[in-house]
Amino acid sequence: MWILPDWPGPSNVRAVTTTREGPARAPYGFNVGTRSGDNPAAVAKNRNFLREVLWLPAEPSWLWQVHGTRVVVGPVDDEPQADAAVTRSPGVVLAIQTADCLPVLLAAQDGCEIAAAHAGWRGLSAGVLENTLATMHTPPSQILAWLGPAIAAGSYEVGDEVRDAFLAGDPAATSAFVATRAGHWSCDLYELARQRLRNAGVSRIAGGGFDTFRDPRLHSYRRDGANSGRMVSLAWIQNPPAAR
Repeated sequence: MWILPDWPGPSNVRAVTTTREGPARAPYGFNVGTRSGDNPAAVAKNRNFLREVLWLPAEPSWLWQVHGTRVVVGPVDDEPQADAAVTRSPGVVLAIQTADCLPVLLAAQDGCEIAAAHAGWRGLSAGVLENTLATMHTPPSQILAWLGPAIAAGSYEVGDEVRDAFLAGDPAATSAFVATRAGHWSCDLYELARQRLRNAGVSRIAGGGFDTFRDPRLHSYRRDGANSGRMVSLAWIQNPPAAR
């Protein structure tokens, strides 16, 4: 049911990503997205199950994600419009919903601070990861990153406008695109995120290697359209970090 980050995260930081598998009804599977078109009662039941089974210390700090670059500092209430969140408070559960877009979790090496970002192509090209790192107090050189389940390059064809948006900010982004047909390209979100993180000073990057489109365990809007639910990537600080 769960995907656990394969990063050398701090001992006091917990993180997990849900899948479609769980006690939920078809066609959505285990879905936590309130804006997915699923029955609201079913989504509420899934969210309650999530809290209980994972023994979450608090209700997740849900965001109203709009493919932008705004970052909030948790805890937050009432689902603010934002695509990333940062917290230095133990017990605050950060939450990023996805169904092809890339969830990125960040943690200070000493466990004093965490962040979570929603990195679809629009937010990624506009600087959501850079804004998230700028909001954190921890220097990028002391941050660990994990790239969660997203659509892989072999399943993600985009138009010229997507490639142009990335190349306008960094010509080196051309390595993440391979021509498929006239005016279209396969797009490697994982590579683009790695480039952005490295350019910002983050060198310890784990994760990647998923393909939401081809993996039936995972939600994919491109594959399932209106019947696609949402996964959620969660991160929280379990205990106060040791004194510096």
